[in-house]
Amino acid sequence: MTLLLASVNGPAEAEIALAGGADIIDLKDATQGALGALSSDVVRATHDAVRGRRPVSAVTGDLPMRPDVIESAVTQMAGAGVDYVKIGLFPDAQREACIRTLSRVAQTTKIVGVLFADLEPDHTLLKLMAECGFAGAMLDTARKGEGRLLDRMDIAALGDFVALCRRNHMMSGLAGSLEAPDIPRLLMLAPDFLGFRGALCAGRDRAAGIDPEAVAMVRELIPPDVRSEPRPGEAGAAVDYRLLAARGYFIDPDDTHATDCIFVRDFLLPVRIGAYAHERAKPQNVRFNVEAKVVRSGRAAADMRDVFSYDVIIDGIRMIVAREHIALVETLAERIASLVLANDRVVDVRVRVEKLDIGPAGVGVEIRRERAAEIAQERRFYPAGGSNDQKAAE
Repeated sequence: MTLLLASVNGPAEAEIALAGGADIIDLKDATQGALGALSSDVVRATHDAVRGRRPVSAVTGDLPMRPDVIESAVTQMAGAGVDYVKIGLFPDAQREACIRTLSRVAQTTKIVGVLFADLEPDHTLLKLMAECGFAGAMLDTARKGEGRLLDRMDIAALGDFVALCRRNHMMSGLAGSLEAPDIPRLLMLAPDFLGFRGALCAGRDRAAGIDPEAVAMVRELIPPDVRSEPRPGEAGAAVDYRLLAARGYFIDPDDTHATDCIFVRDFLLPVRIGAYAHERAKPQNVRFNVEAKVVRSGRAAADMRDVFSYDVIIDGIRMIVAREHIALVETLAERIASLVLANDRVVDVRVRVEKLDIGPAGVGVEIRRERAAEIAQERRFYPAGGSNDQKAAE
């Protein structure tokens, strides 16, 4: 599951983020660059105000890549009591030396190294970070206001980053001017956390204050993680279980539920596909058509909480074809159908895959797959808390 990291500027914003269901409270000065640092006093005061209700992280600032400066900044921020310290790793000849220097601090401090999608991130650094004891790695954008994370890296490349972090036994995080429509796309990659600032603020102005309604929007798009269940005696964030049902935690695909058809038509990609040896020489043009039968929300569609995003289908296809050479169009179609049906709101999917370079006509396969009713019923979502809550979810 994926955690919600909310970047705040002090105790007051931290309380709003906590009330809205944030899983990690991240301290930064959003007016000072990508990783603007707050004073140690503000960090300590916020940590004390949170009182262990959620983990707290803090950034060290947009610092020069000098080992002595980096080590000092991380040590100072760790002294403020935070659970994680985030350090920006900007392109520089001394960047690897900075990482190695932090191996001593990493023995007692959980360090998250931040790479930047708009500054040619070097994924080979992940192995070194793991060897030096880093707790996690994160992709962000350095130039705020000049494009989102998904403008800088495609979904397949982001998936590679998350997978590489996992192979190196580190947490993975994604951030970078993320918007609500990005969330379902990035959740497919299963990063350990998604980081937000602008999307949580009034008018998406990252320099403005955290807005409770904006926090609620983001929270309701990210399924709750068991690692952030309310502790005994702690009131949990208010959850609209009707919205959770609309998003797919509770469906029963019978004739009593209205459905919509979400489709992707004539999507063309170069794909490494084919059973013949000569088909391994270069990619072939492949056309995809996908139709998904989706359980309709209980209200008129108003925002991303009410819909199944067609971007999930497109991104899923990109991820599948990027992994490896696929011998058969039937195999490719089955993988696409399985990926789409993994979303609990989808009850039926039709997939058509056509190879266009074989000859004068397109050739391929069309399949239809349905979700078994008994499987859908097993996936009903009930909040923990008793029969009254269960009835509210129904």
